[in-house]
Amino acid sequence: MASATLRNGISKIQQELGVSEDFPPAVEAAAQAAAANPRLPDLDRTDLPFVTIDPASSMDLDQALHLERSGDGYTVRYAIADVAAFVEPGDPVDVEAHQRGESLYGADSKIPLHPKVLSEGAASLLPDQVRPALLWTIALDATGDGTSVHVERARVRSVAKLSYDGVQEMFDTDSFDGPYADSLRLLKEIGEKRQALEVARSGVNLPLPDQEIAIKGDQWRLEYRSLLPVEDWNAQLSLLTGFGAASLMVYAEIGVLRTLPPPDPRDIKRLHRTARALGLDWPAEQLYPDFIRTLDPTDPKQAAMVVACTRLLRGSGYAAFDGALPAQTEHSALASEYAHVTAPLRRLVDRYAGEVCVALCADQPVPEWVRTALPALPDTMRESGRRAGAYEGAILDLVEAGVLAPHVGETFPGVIVELDDRDEGRGTVTIQEPAVEAHVKGQSPLPLGTDVTVTLTEADVEARKVAFELR
Repeated sequence: MASATLRNGISKIQQELGVSEDFPPAVEAAAQAAAANPRLPDLDRTDLPFVTIDPASSMDLDQALHLERSGDGYTVRYAIADVAAFVEPGDPVDVEAHQRGESLYGADSKIPLHPKVLSEGAASLLPDQVRPALLWTIALDATGDGTSVHVERARVRSVAKLSYDGVQEMFDTDSFDGPYADSLRLLKEIGEKRQALEVARSGVNLPLPDQEIAIKGDQWRLEYRSLLPVEDWNAQLSLLTGFGAASLMVYAEIGVLRTLPPPDPRDIKRLHRTARALGLDWPAEQLYPDFIRTLDPTDPKQAAMVVACTRLLRGSGYAAFDGALPAQTEHSALASEYAHVTAPLRRLVDRYAGEVCVALCADQPVPEWVRTALPALPDTMRESGRRAGAYEGAILDLVEAGVLAPHVGETFPGVIVELDDRDEGRGTVTIQEPAVEAHVKGQSPLPLGTDVTVTLTEADVEARKVAFELR
């Protein structure tokens, strides 16, 4: 399928969802003016050699890290892009950000939350640039557990824009150099200790590989990619910061949390039945987070079990509060109270949660513009999350159909990973090459968690629909 056809399909999806990477002229003009005149804080921490770690192509760099030993523990410094240093409440950029809610991603297309002059320019923590930031300082003990958290505005400077692949190679080859070497070496040590604490508190981390669209010239491919260890270590720092932010806001009874209700006991029972059907050993006394950690997604039966376990992670949302805590404060998969604060260039709610925490740490009143906006934030983010899911899903459907269109009638090896609740003759099949998850039907109940050979019966680019049949 020609690249032009797929790009035209992406344009159609954007029109259907009413989204555009372009901003109204007034918003672009306001962003240009803000980029030229940021509000820089007095505190100067450009002495610290911060680094960013992201996908190599990323330019919207929200986070930069600096790590050091402190006695038998550690000090984690996490600098987060300070959007409020550029955006005034009620200005055109702010109003547009509230309409968008979050950045949308799909293939090589992006619908940014803020104009690129800010998100990929003046507000991004690009290397060798002095930037305003919210500087989180978190003390950890010898086990990696947090003992104190503080956030304040500061000027910072990243000394290097690093990629996940590049940093993983540094660890694999023990080849660290530059002013950030000592700091970066601690990422694995701290990350692994935070992972151990996650296990101890029964946090859930589903080992699902990412389905990614790889583009080279006119060629579009689908492939599965497992996360590199360094990606999880880095994610642990973001989680750590979110835990610290939540603790500040819960104590002060003002803020906005990311929440997930506990799983329905009926879903747990259903998953036990699924495990028995797949022939997997799940002792009755073993908690579901511990069981999930035993699963190997490269094994067909266990891959089907991983997919089934996604049922436990549905229902996440946001809870805003001012004066009394919400009924649901915990994110059950993380087994902790948690807040989004580390991606303000890409997610609206992070700017507000960050502002609450800065005020609390400075022993200052939370700004009135923040308090006024808090009640509506959960609905804004719920709608933007729905739109983001629809955008990503539609583009994946489009690319799957485009890649498979020349192969209708051919057979593919795959694994049945999910059955339809109402008709076990229908379900989902995972194909490894190309990396596709699609609808499949058979003449009898599908064999869950079993290697099968399926026939591609439909690949309609216009309808963005792919279907297989087990014969």
